[in-house]
Amino acid sequence: QKYLCSNCNNVLKKALQTLCGHRYCSACLSWIVRNNKNAICQKCKEEDPSTLSEGSLLAEERAFGDAAINKEISELRVHCVTLGCSWSGIMKNFEEHQSLCEYALIPCHTGCGHMVMRKKLADHLENGCVNNVTMCQKCKRSLSSSEYQVRTFLCFKLGLHINNLSTPSINTDGCRFSEVSCSFRGSKEQIKEHEKAAVGAHMLLLLQHIKQLKASLCTAAKAANGFVPQSKLNANENKLHVFENIVAVLNKEVETSHLELTAFRRQSELDQNIIRGLELKIAELHRCLTQKDADLSRLHKSLLFSEQASYDGVFLWKITDVGRKLQDSVTGRTVSLYSPAFYTAKYGYKVCLRVYLNGDGTGKGTHLSLFFVVMKGDYDALLPWPFRHKVTFMLLDQNNREHIIDVFRPDLASASFQRPVNDMNIASGCPMFLPLSKLQSPKYAYVKEDTLFLKCIIETN
Repeated sequence: QKYLCSNCNNVLKKALQTLCGHRYCSACLSWIVRNNKNAICQKCKEEDPSTLSEGSLLAEERAFGDAAINKEISELRVHCVTLGCSWSGIMKNFEEHQSLCEYALIPCHTGCGHMVMRKKLADHLENGCVNNVTMCQKCKRSLSSSEYQVRTFLCFKLGLHINNLSTPSINTDGCRFSEVSCSFRGSKEQIKEHEKAAVGAHMLLLLQHIKQLKASLCTAAKAANGFVPQSKLNANENKLHVFENIVAVLNKEVETSHLELTAFRRQSELDQNIIRGLELKIAELHRCLTQKDADLSRLHKSLLFSEQASYDGVFLWKITDVGRKLQDSVTGRTVSLYSPAFYTAKYGYKVCLRVYLNGDGTGKGTHLSLFFVVMKGDYDALLPWPFRHKVTFMLLDQNNREHIIDVFRPDLASASFQRPVNDMNIASGCPMFLPLSKLQSPKYAYVKEDTLFLKCIIETN
């Protein structure tokens, strides 16, 4: 499974690993990001939708090349599944084999529409391809390659010349090997590229042509009952030698191309090693940037906290979007809210407030519940315990008419006011601080413009 793409489920090609730890083909990730705004990792959705986070967001710049998995894949043992082929090897050599597999079905290059086994292409061109025809220069008939050989000889026997057969003509819009059944046509640039790429195919066509020419000469010689002049047979033998020389030259070209290809592959391997090294460096830089982003985020939060923190035991808490947050409390989506931390003094107790907009305990569903929380602070070792200061809660009437006030003194035997062992002690306070009917009543201005204000005063004297 680790070698399969999270999108196409095929073997990974140029594997990329995302921040959430899943792997994608480079092309698959590019396609997903290009066609989906704010795309989310499908694997994260399938495994556990509740754990979706910012890391599940897909972006090419947030993924890095997985050099290790790419190396493992390149060394996997594989075999060709083409019927009749017995090739086996490692993955990195498979694409090269695919381009050479003799048993692979390939489309005929003449455009006849047939799919032909690569090793039978020459035979198809000679005997089965409807598009592979040649115009007899003397009798102007369109003939298959085999028919063309016989027709040429008959024209010769009747006293016509066959100079057109002796040397492949160079056509401005056709391949120079058109006389040996290559039907490719195009611009000069296209013909140049074709002749460079089709050296092997042209060799096969030449060999096939030579065999057919020998056979047709023998057959024609027998049919003519000795009427072919010896000089003409010698001329044809000379033509055969010309073709054989052409094949020898092409063989040298193939060897040269093979050496160039080998050198190219070696250079490509060196380039790949360099690329892998760069990918590792980029991945490391990406991890460093991610770490720095996290550090900056923590620093930003710390600065915000420092700006908002109170150090005199008096804290005013502004709560916005009250209607939505009350509904979230009713549905259980967000049961309670914690205020930012504040302090009784610069080096004093660290505390915060906790409010249940839909009530808690005895006030659940009927009252707003307000609690006081003692938190673990940096200077707890220097402070007297248990916490014993009087706490005053206030819900402010924004018309300044009737504030709701409640006061309590800590229960010194309660665990809520002992020195904290964890980040927070158990909250303690007023579960029935204010009836919800009064909170929402239009007679009062406890909630105004969907905002309320809670105030806490700690007597430190």
